[in-house]
Amino acid sequence: MTLLFRVLATPHFDHLFRKLGKHHPDLQGIFRDALSTLQTDPHNRTRRHAIKKLEGLKPGEGQYRLRLGRWRFRYDIAGQDVVLHYCGLRREETYR
Repeated sequence: MTLLFRVLATPHFDHLFRKLGKHHPDLQGIFRDALSTLQTDPHNRTRRHAIKKLEGLKPGEGQYRLRLGRWRFRYDIAGQDVVLHYCGLRREETYR
């Protein structure tokens, strides 16, 4: 039996998501993939996801980062809750 986590969003995340969704129609599909990952393995215990625990950040600042292509999602884990704080799009020239 797989234990599912509950995924919640902060108002800041909701604002960013709505704003980015207007200009990036692919965000809906990416977000579905993110939800699937965060509901089942937010700690990345299977080591199958591009999740990194960020150093030097306190709870409430988005201690974890999920990378899906150019998209980034930052979140915290509190018990069985995953709290989304940030979603953003990397610029194309970032990794050149």
